[in-house]
Amino acid sequence: MPIWGVVNQKGGVGKTTTAVNLAAGLAQRGFRTLLIDGDPQGNATTGLGIDKHAAEATLYEVLAEVVDDPDADTPIRRAIVPVSEHLGVVPSTLDLAGVEAILMNAVGKELILRDALEPIRSEFDWIIIDSPPSLGLLTINILAAVESVLVPMQCEFYALEGLSQLLKTVEMVRRRINPGLSVKKVLLTMHDPRNRLTQQVQQEVTDYFGEKVSKVVIPRNVRLSEAPSFGEAAVVRFPTSKGAGAYFEFVDEVMAECAAR
Repeated sequence: MPIWGVVNQKGGVGKTTTAVNLAAGLAQRGFRTLLIDGDPQGNATTGLGIDKHAAEATLYEVLAEVVDDPDADTPIRRAIVPVSEHLGVVPSTLDLAGVEAILMNAVGKELILRDALEPIRSEFDWIIIDSPPSLGLLTINILAAVESVLVPMQCEFYALEGLSQLLKTVEMVRRRINPGLSVKKVLLTMHDPRNRLTQQVQQEVTDYFGEKVSKVVIPRNVRLSEAPSFGEAAVVRFPTSKGAGAYFEFVDEVMAECAAR
């Protein structure tokens, strides 16, 4: 059962859009999928139509409860909100921004999320975790809990800026905490083939990452921006749009490569 973290410490690169549409696309393909909103901004939560204030529990409560009582009876199950037949979400609110203070003093502070997920892993075919745009302790917890990292990268001049720090962090977590961790995929987002700079960035990213760069590119598409306002993923709300079509292609690419392992 694959667990993927969608990680990039830069904001505005299509990270949450990718996490939401990858999870919703997998669910539409019939996979039991859990999306965990690990970003205190909670955009994946609202983008799937979940009322943050009506949620029985959020990721903050889950992590705090595991820190307080490591033997707690699967607190994460109480936090899962069903979105569709095959898709569930663990929501987040701004409260999650305060969880690092709780994690900081915990024994095994990097492994709290992994421990929280353990009791429910067998109940899902895929778990996708959206991460915050930072490399703090919350992101370390996400990297310790996943097996593969998906890095969305915007096709812009500064695309590779700061990437070395992300890769150093991934390598540090792999060496010290999670030996199976690797960057599995790099996905280019906001792609405009008419823009010469876009083509240059695409080449630079491919030179750097090689075969890890997805053959699919996500175009600039207004439907991808509009879908969250309807509380749905673009692959659900606007399935025939160019943006949704690209994410469906990416879902199929990911499924094919995982099946070939």
